[in-house]
Amino acid sequence: MPRKKKRVREIALDLIEAVEKNQSYSNLLLHSAIEKHELSGRDAALLTELTYGTIQRKMTLDYFLAPFIKKKIEPWVRQLLRLSLYQIVYLDKIPERAVIHEAVEIAKSKGHKGISSLVNGVLRSIQRNGLPDIQDIKDEAERISIETSHPLWLVKRWIAQFGAEKTREMCLVNLTAPIQTLRVNETKATREEVLALLQQEGFEAEPSEVIPEAIRMLKGNAARSHVFESGLATIQDESSMIVAYALDIEPGERILDACAAPGGKTTHIAEKLRGEGSVSALDLHEHKIKLIKQTADRLGLTNVEAKAWDSRKAAEVFGEETFDRILVDAPCSGLGVLRRKPDIKYVKDERDLYALQEVQLDILSAVAPLLKKGGVLVYSTCTADREENDETVAKFLEAYTDFEPDSLKGLPPQVQALADGYKLQVLPQDFGGDGFFISKLRKKVQ
Repeated sequence: MPRKKKRVREIALDLIEAVEKNQSYSNLLLHSAIEKHELSGRDAALLTELTYGTIQRKMTLDYFLAPFIKKKIEPWVRQLLRLSLYQIVYLDKIPERAVIHEAVEIAKSKGHKGISSLVNGVLRSIQRNGLPDIQDIKDEAERISIETSHPLWLVKRWIAQFGAEKTREMCLVNLTAPIQTLRVNETKATREEVLALLQQEGFEAEPSEVIPEAIRMLKGNAARSHVFESGLATIQDESSMIVAYALDIEPGERILDACAAPGGKTTHIAEKLRGEGSVSALDLHEHKIKLIKQTADRLGLTNVEAKAWDSRKAAEVFGEETFDRILVDAPCSGLGVLRRKPDIKYVKDERDLYALQEVQLDILSAVAPLLKKGGVLVYSTCTADREENDETVAKFLEAYTDFEPDSLKGLPPQVQALADGYKLQVLPQDFGGDGFFISKLRKKVQ
């Protein structure tokens, strides 16, 4: 007898449970679940919305549920209530009665009559009595924390660094779905040509107002396009594209990308070399190096050399003063990509940030001797945190007096306006890209 096909909400509940229990990555689980259950476009979109949405707003949902749960409940029951309440509060196309009915059915199949009665009772009580008001929370940091479902320690930290207004804006943007963006492979096509081809394939897209070679997807997944498959473009966030501009590349140069996977920046650098010079890409893991090579092959780039190696031991592979430019896109807390990986914010704590700074400095120290005199070193992270960003750079400059700040120039106009001398902190609300930090240093000639 064939197994009964699972409903989308049951699959969502399984995923949310796995993320909570095993600290699994939601994006990886979601991708494999869509494949495993052979979900159609519509069901896949619903599963994505329910999974990400419930995880994104977990703390807010718990605040709403608190007055209605009088006793200890099993973790999966709490997840079911979060999932159901998310639909009631944040999705307007699903009738409340349908949400409650489905929740009760799932509770019956996973538990017993008592649990289904409890789920029904909690959701009906919320229907009758309404939700508690977040504005009743007097403390500003706590109110932002609950309203936007970001841990209190992180909200307090960001308020200290960026102010309350910018912090609240950033946290609210983190609750929204990111726009998929494409980087046109300018060695093969122009942006106008790629836009026309996407339109012919039935995709909806528009030119980015921020990055000259970027395209914003409005409808459809570009990874399934012929444009992508034939190497006319690749998927990369707009903020990430700024890095190649910061390097200020000249054709013919030899460039090191010290922490290269999955290869978006590596291949962007290779494209900007215009077929002259080369980019050497390092990453710890062999399977990630394979990804870089696959991307370079798809894009038709022959000037990428990728090797599985710890960049802290780069001197074992390359001699001193080998490279004209070096990029260290360092391992970081990822606090700039919370829209893509909402689970990160619940598992990180402040100690992680201090431990990461040690790794970041180790990598910078290891690659510094490999740069030619007069060469450029760009340090970047996909985070918004002064400890990992400004302070890491300050400590490096203090230890390596043969390096000096070098003003960021030649960036696209909208980005250039955000630059502060040799540093640039992009926040998600600035133009809808990931949170990103970039700094540019130069090795002194004398």
